[in-house]
Amino acid sequence: MTELADSVESMEQLAMVWRAMVLDRDPGADVRDLPGIAVRWADCRFAFWNCVTLTDVGADAATVERRLAQAADIMRSKRRPGFLWLFEDLLDDGARATLDAAAERAGLAYAFPGTGMAADLSPLPEPAHPDLTFVRVSTDEHLRAYADINARAYGFPLADGRDGLLGSTLWKNQVYAYLGMRDGVAVSCAATVEAQGRLFVVLVATDPGWERRGYGEAVTRKALYEGARATGLTRATLHATAAGAPVYPRIGFLPNSPMRFYGLKG
Repeated sequence: MTELADSVESMEQLAMVWRAMVLDRDPGADVRDLPGIAVRWADCRFAFWNCVTLTDVGADAATVERRLAQAADIMRSKRRPGFLWLFEDLLDDGARATLDAAAERAGLAYAFPGTGMAADLSPLPEPAHPDLTFVRVSTDEHLRAYADINARAYGFPLADGRDGLLGSTLWKNQVYAYLGMRDGVAVSCAATVEAQGRLFVVLVATDPGWERRGYGEAVTRKALYEGARATGLTRATLHATAAGAPVYPRIGFLPNSPMRFYGLKG
């Protein structure tokens, strides 16, 4: 695939997967495909389920300026904060050069970086880690543990993380979500879900007290292994934060589009 095609794939995977995640959280959520903008907004306390992204391919500076203003207006109309996810390689050179100034004029504040990644996976051996056992998420107790690990890892209040996952039937039935358990305590988590003939890796996290032990990589391998075994899929995509980006190339993922996350200015 070309670099641009990889970036389009990454954006389309976000739009597809977040549609399912947001509607699982709230069947009445704001899920719209507007010209150049995909809205996937649950308006819940879990900020990752409140998302807008730009979808134009090869957008010039004037188009991006207009889209950013529209996206910011959508975000201002909501009760709960969320993020604009922006794939830099979908913009032309002129739009990338003026992006910071355009975001400033729209009232958007840069939050943190990310990276779109994809992999054509070879057959995976069944994962193992000497410290961990793996448990598939199937109960609300499991979902609470999964939510709490993400909240601690990303600096959210525990109640915000739980608002995103507790009560979900999707996560207990259609998502290949796993907890890494150390001595009976959940310390890491990762999930894959089928989307458009691919496995999408979502909400990987390790409890901050247990980082740098290979737990995140191990549980990600488990989610990929079980997702691939169940679906037969070998193409996988994900969106990595800066903390997670070094892990995924060890599994076979290659970076494609750099990403920027924006919130509304305070």
